[in-house]
Amino acid sequence: MARNIGSVSYQGLRTVRYRGSTSMNPKRIGFLGFEGVAASELVRAADVLAAATLDGGYGSRISCYHVCTIGFASECFRAESGIAFWPDSTLETVSALDTIVIPGGDGLRRSLVCDRIADWVLARVSETRRVAAIGAGIFGVAPTGLLDGREVTTHWRYANDVARCFSNLRVDPRRHLVKDGAFYTSSGAGAAIDLSLALIEEDYGRHIASVVAQEFVSAPINGNGQHKLPNPLVFDSQPADRFAELIPWIMRNLHEDLSVNTLARKACMSPSHFNRAFKSVFGSAPAEFVENLRINEAKRRLAVPKRTLEIIAASVGFSDAQTFRRAFERRLGSKPRSYLKNFNASSMATSANGEAALPQTGRIPGAQEALAIPTRD
Repeated sequence: MARNIGSVSYQGLRTVRYRGSTSMNPKRIGFLGFEGVAASELVRAADVLAAATLDGGYGSRISCYHVCTIGFASECFRAESGIAFWPDSTLETVSALDTIVIPGGDGLRRSLVCDRIADWVLARVSETRRVAAIGAGIFGVAPTGLLDGREVTTHWRYANDVARCFSNLRVDPRRHLVKDGAFYTSSGAGAAIDLSLALIEEDYGRHIASVVAQEFVSAPINGNGQHKLPNPLVFDSQPADRFAELIPWIMRNLHEDLSVNTLARKACMSPSHFNRAFKSVFGSAPAEFVENLRINEAKRRLAVPKRTLEIIAASVGFSDAQTFRRAFERRLGSKPRSYLKNFNASSMATSANGEAALPQTGRIPGAQEALAIPTRD
């Protein structure tokens, strides 16, 4: 970890690999920084993501994310509070990112800042899985036109300005977090933690998100001013303790036989009891859960040059390429080769009327399917 007195840097987060033939690279999350950024929004969200780890066995931990800060230039930038941040990369030098996060801050009130952020996001969106804005961070995304027709939220203080300046957006400041397609918006610093927890849950499941939440979410206080014990989570039961070790094992053995019988033996449970316990914890059957992990990993491997579908299918545990194709299309709504072509596109697709459009890497829900993530008390 880089050390800077009076400043903050996320530089130096390690890339940790699983032992064995299957490796996992942490997803790269880029936080955009600029003069006048809201430090609380950047740091809260980044800290939560950086805390997400998996049990690698023998006391080791596996980082789920590699968090990096991105500046307009290589020099430090200062937040509203005066805290100095040293960026890991610049807009021009940053490598491929899984997710872009744009915090808010008074700096976004300057048109030059907003315009530069919008231009950069528009240039990167075709190769980025998702884009998130915290509070006033929406002013950096809205000018791109990518949010037109979508449901969004922001801090109530900015809601009228957003609605006036970007009339094509469906703004609802009453909602804490909103996901519409590949875009995530949150109401401000208070929702920064919840935004990151939602991303973790989407990527690694409810159990991992709940473990991280216990580090950042305070227990409620009763009428006597005492902390109440949180309601027991299903993850804290004995089966879930076993699953906490099982899931990392699954992820580094996706190419192996992962039938219910195999997983039940690994968890030292009978197949019938294992199946019921697994569904109670993760909300899906083991086979569905495993297939989802395999498809997600296959999506990442499709980006590796000179890998055939047959090689990718076998590397993540599918019996043959045809079975892989069917599962991929069933879950993502597009064929692997179509996904690969869109992923490797050097520029964003442009529709006939000149509006920017995301590449079709699977079916992207319309605004009517936008998901509002409930507020955590």
